Amino acid sequence: MADPATLLEACGSSPGNACHFALEQTDSVGMAKAADWLTGTPLDILFVVLGAVVLNFLVRRVIKRFAARIEGSEQGGRLRRIREKTPSVFLDTGGVNMRAAARAQTIGIVLRSLASGLIWTFAFIYVLDALGLDLGPLLAGAGVAGVALGFGAQSLVRDFLSGTFMLIEDQYGVGDVVDVGEATGTVEQVTLRTTRLRDVNGTVWHVPNGQILRVGNKSQQWARAVVDVQVDPKADLEKAADVILSAAEEVWARDDARGDVLDQPEVLGIEYLGPDAATIRVQGKTRPGAQWRVSRLLRVQVSAALRKAEVPIPPANFTRPFTR
Repeated sequence: MADPATLLEACGSSPGNACHFALEQTDSVGMAKAADWLTGTPLDILFVVLGAVVLNFLVRRVIKRFAARIEGSEQGGRLRRIREKTPSVFLDTGGVNMRAAARAQTIGIVLRSLASGLIWTFAFIYVLDALGLDLGPLLAGAGVAGVALGFGAQSLVRDFLSGTFMLIEDQYGVGDVVDVGEATGTVEQVTLRTTRLRDVNGTVWHVPNGQILRVGNKSQQWARAVVDVQVDPKADLEKAADVILSAAEEVWARDDARGDVLDQPEVLGIEYLGPDAATIRVQGKTRPGAQWRVSRLLRVQVSAALRKAEVPIPPANFTRPFTR
């Protein structure tokens, strides 16, 4: 039985079991203090680190499963069951489905990084508290530094937040033709901070996501080929409309266009009527990104059909007014 005075000196007023046991076995105050310290601070730190490791593993695993459900790649996942019951005419959205996996992976990486950062930040604070450090000045200094960093990097934070919501909402992806205001072109790369576009002239545009106020996506889900045909206003306009519709239907039936068109074409009627020309609009729904090629085929076919039907066209010096 250890002497009460020695026990108080070695283990304090609330002796732990390890300190008490070491003092009884060794009769050494130093060994008792060492045992008391080893079962105190280092053990607390070990539990904090192990808890952070386990929690980080579980959270990352949950986020990974969540990203897989967004993609719909899990067997029996909700999105997969929905897609299996969806008619094919609505299901095929071109590049949207093709980039679903990349989008889900990006979202998963971002969420896992944020979760790991938060978990290890709190673990670090708990370790400092276990070491007996005064966290008040440290937290106050970190708060001031965070506010200063937030003011200095608010544009960067805005870019990251905009990029995150853009990925989650799938506003556009690699391969889409988009109009983001100052720049219009094909998306070559999408990150959380910037979007890289290449326009028709080959110029590469790097647009910060936080500066994108609106997006016009010309390649998502479906598109529409629209062609305005000018004919002489003195021509038989009903005959011209019938010729244009027949030419469009021939294009829709061609082997090189059948895979890109979705619905039958339609002639909307006269868009403009003036002393020099009448404009007749024909349009049809196509797969995303195919509207320009179908429009070119349609112009060639309509031009040949009008010549064959001897429908007069406007003079060469006529410039069609802006109607849209």
